[in-house]
Formats: sequence, structure tokens, C-alpha cells
Amino acid sequence: MAATKMQGRGPPKGNIELFSPTYFAACALGGILSCGPTHTGKIPHILHHSFCHSPRSCQMSPIFAKEGLRGVFFGWAPTFVGYSCQGAGKYGFYEVFKYYYGEKLFPNANKTVVYLGASASAEFLADVALCPFEAVKVRMQTTLPPYANSLREGWTKVTAKEGLGGLYKGLYPLWGRQIPYTMVKFATFETTVNQIYKTLGKPKESYNALQQTGVSFLGGYIAGVGCAVISHPADVMVSKLNADRQPGESGGKAMSRIYGNIGFRGLWNGLPVRIAMIGTLTAFQWLIYDSFKVSLGLPTTGGH
Repeated sequence: MAATKMQGRGPPKGNIELFSPTYFAACALGGILSCGPTHTGKIPHILHHSFCHSPRSCQMSPIFAKEGLRGVFFGWAPTFVGYSCQGAGKYGFYEVFKYYYGEKLFPNANKTVVYLGASASAEFLADVALCPFEAVKVRMQTTLPPYANSLREGWTKVTAKEGLGGLYKGLYPLWGRQIPYTMVKFATFETTVNQIYKTLGKPKESYNALQQTGVSFLGGYIAGVGCAVISHPADVMVSKLNADRQPGESGGKAMSRIYGNIGFRGLWNGLPVRIAMIGTLTAFQWLIYDSFKVSLGLPTTGGH
């Protein structure tokens, strides 16, 4: 699989060499821009979802009336920092692994297999960076009164009580949620974009930058629907684990106890809303990512 086939004819402008360290660093920066702000923007929905599953509260209005935007975006710091780190790893390492798997190690491999392997490898590493911040974020956003009022306070409380291991006790279920999610996100996106250009009947390079990023947005939304379905049960379990796992309780025992309380149907609570939210989120992430690449004179993702 030639690199030129995977990425097109090269950038129409700019001086960044494809597959150079600078290129991969640019992709990582694009990942930060696409993931950090978009996940932070989800916070009001997350708080509403969390509180509506709590008997203590089911309204965002009192929070806004009392605390304003600060209350509505409570937990923004661990969200922004965590998902920025994850975005850098997710997109940056995806481009690295896609290139090395598809060009260097397995040049004759099926493209979809390369996309799946590269995205799984990238997410495995990205989640190691995300996990500590996710642990603090979930505690802050799912408890009343709040577990902590800042990232620093939450981090200090967790490590003082449970050590560094407390920040990573949700890592395995996080992998279980995020790795399939990202495999679907990237493989479906690449396949969808390829199919869109085939349906249009002209090569990608014949369309301008605005049209190409429009294709990225549409491909991202379609990929997001699949992401929502594949990751939802694990997402519910991760949230429950971070909020309800007892000190010293093994992961397996905690998951068994939680599953016994909520059952199979409980793992799918809120799926329709998640589909709408994740579809839109994923579409905007790809739009931001590919728009950033275009601004640097790099080709958009997919369609080769």
C-alpha cells in the first residue's frame, strides 16, 4: 500500500513533509484542537444526564441560577486537559501507526485492517493519558455535593486516599469503551469518505478545500452513529465504576455488583440521546481536524 495512495498527491500549499516528525506532531495538535474543546462543550449534557439518573436532582436550571456558567461547565478542567491529551494521542498515533502498519510493516494488507489496527493501537496509548483526568472528572460531575471543586483538589484527594492506582482503576473498562469506539470511528470514517467520493464520481483532488471538509463532516457524523452504539454499554459501566467502586474492591467484582443492580437494559439507558450527541460531536471533530490540516497545506483524511 503506497503512502501516496493513502494520503493523496500531497498538500496544495505549505512546507510540511508527509510522514515526517513535523507532520505527525501537526496531526497530534489537530487532535488536541478537535477533542479538547468539543468534549468540554458536552459538559452541560453530561451533568444533566448524570443528575437525571440521581434521585437528588434532575434539573440544570437551579445550577445555572445559583452558579452561572461556572456551575453548568463544572469539571471543565479535567475534561479539557484529559481529552486534549487523548486527542493528541488518538489522532497523532493513528497517523503514525497507519503509516507504519500500512507502508512499512504490512504494505499489502487490506486498508480496513490497517485502519482498525492503527486506531486500536493509538487509542490504547491515548487512554493511558486520559484515564487519570477521567477519574477525577467523573467523581466531580456525578456526586452531590461535588467530590472536589477543581482538578488539583480532585487529583490530590484521590491520590491521598487511594494512591496513583486510584486514578487508573477505570483503565480496563475505559479501554473496553474507547478502543472499540475509536476503531469504529476511524475505520468507518475512512470507509465512508472513500465511498462518498466514489459515489460523487470524481477524485478527491478535483474538489476544493471547503467541499472536502464538508465530506469530512458528513463522514464523521455517519461514523459517530456507529461509535455511539458500540461504546454505550462500556461508557455506562465506566461512569458507574468511577462513582460507585468501593476501596479495595476488584474491578470484576465491582462490575458484577453494578450489573446486578442495573441489569442489561440499564447498560443501554440514554442510547438515542447519545447517538444524536456522538454523531454531531464526531462530525465536528473530523471537521476541525481536517480543517486544521488543510490550513497547514496538508490533505484531508480519507478518500484515497
